[in-house]
Amino acid sequence: MEFDVVIAGGGFAGAYCARALGGAFGGAEGERRVALVSERNVLVFQPMLAEVAGSSLAPVDVVNPLRQFCRGVNVLQGTIQKIDWASRSLTLDGGRFTRDHRVGFRHLVLALGSVTDLGAVPGMAEYGWPMKNVADALRLRAALINRLEEANLVEDDATRARLLTFVVVGGGYTGVETAGQMLDFIRQAHRFYANLRDSVPRVVLVHSRDELLGEIGPELGAYARGVLTKRGVEVLLKARVSAVTARKVLLADGTSIEANTVVSTIGSAPNPVVMDLCRQLGIDGGKGRVPTDPTLRVAGIETLWAAGDGASVPWIDRGEAKTSPPTAQFALRQGTLLGRNIAAVLKGGEPQPFRYRYMGQLATIGERAAVAEVFGLHFKGFLAWWMWRTIYLAKLPGTMRKLRVMIDWTFDLVFPRDISQLLPPPEDVVRAIHLEKGENLFVQGTPCRSFFFVRTGSLTLSSPGLPDRAVATGSVIDQMELDSSNLWESTGTAAEPTDLVVFRGRLLEYLRRDLRLSKRA
Repeated sequence: MEFDVVIAGGGFAGAYCARALGGAFGGAEGERRVALVSERNVLVFQPMLAEVAGSSLAPVDVVNPLRQFCRGVNVLQGTIQKIDWASRSLTLDGGRFTRDHRVGFRHLVLALGSVTDLGAVPGMAEYGWPMKNVADALRLRAALINRLEEANLVEDDATRARLLTFVVVGGGYTGVETAGQMLDFIRQAHRFYANLRDSVPRVVLVHSRDELLGEIGPELGAYARGVLTKRGVEVLLKARVSAVTARKVLLADGTSIEANTVVSTIGSAPNPVVMDLCRQLGIDGGKGRVPTDPTLRVAGIETLWAAGDGASVPWIDRGEAKTSPPTAQFALRQGTLLGRNIAAVLKGGEPQPFRYRYMGQLATIGERAAVAEVFGLHFKGFLAWWMWRTIYLAKLPGTMRKLRVMIDWTFDLVFPRDISQLLPPPEDVVRAIHLEKGENLFVQGTPCRSFFFVRTGSLTLSSPGLPDRAVATGSVIDQMELDSSNLWESTGTAAEPTDLVVFRGRLLEYLRRDLRLSKRA
């Protein structure tokens, strides 16, 4: 597939860029010329994720189907494995049965943002709950209900206290809002458990800085801390998590918190696909943010553009030169301008520079309280909470979503929050597959997505210019068969009917990490 424009990333920047281009071209022409590549087929309204975890909003309330939101463009769902600038193409993994698709482009928009990386803190990847998407919010909600159910069963006071202790790491917007929503949900649900009425749940917020919500200013940060503390959240400032186990959170000062539930709102890392492209082009990607000129074009490269969290965009704030902060209000406006700029360039026009008057920031802290900084004015308490709901409701894409959220918020004022247990399907980290003679297990030069154990049968590994190698029953096919780019160095073909065990997902990452550590040792 070949397109004039490929937009990599379906977040705010990518979706609004696609929406603008769809409006500029429209219909069949837009679908033929513009493609939006996204890992999910929905635009997630992330400012409301904490309310999904706290069961005050349904998951469908905070998502919008990209094919409806970005009419007039071709939406391709899949994960970008690699961008090859020399051939002006990217490799797309659409799923288990649709891998290694080539998508060509003339103009490329980078709107991939960052990726979640919890590996900096030992144990956090294994035991921490991230808060990046709807699936994370649903899993956290399920975990909160599970802890209440388990605590309701046990009679040991220490075990029950540990089950009813919930730790949130990170005192930015997501951490503060998640802690507030968790406390609201746990306290409302707590009264329905007969054996827990004499127990007091704990929510602990751990933050490494001097004050919460550093982006909004010390005054409102202190107010948010005061409200959370008054409501019962234990706020630990200037505290760093050094390790996490299944039963405790260890802090850098040597103390620990007994808890079975840890939520991590920190741990972002540069997108490896973007960083690899920066290496190809000799661009300094800094901390994962690609530098652009004011028109959102990457300097010196006419057909490469960037916007959103993964872009370093110049911005004039009341006469002062700055870099646009990585927030949703900037991402959606950058995306809209970028779509218009690319449409103008394709039609022979000139792109326009990014200009925006900063509106401010808002954060909820639970129990109908919030903090807000709007056009330099500070608001707090109920008024700020009303402003938060009004402003974000107005920003929420789609009339249907707005109506659903209004209904859910109205019910939330009158009725208790739902405590039904709705578990998402578990990740299939180990599964079995069968190959008949002559079927390929993997092909040379394609990305590695799994390791394999040969239960029965055998395979042949073939590489051009080298003799074939046999892989017998009981053998493991792992990192030793990969090159430095994590690509298979050979083609694996079943020499006879063969059964294998496949290691994928989190288990694959653990195996890769252990292999890297053993090589270093």
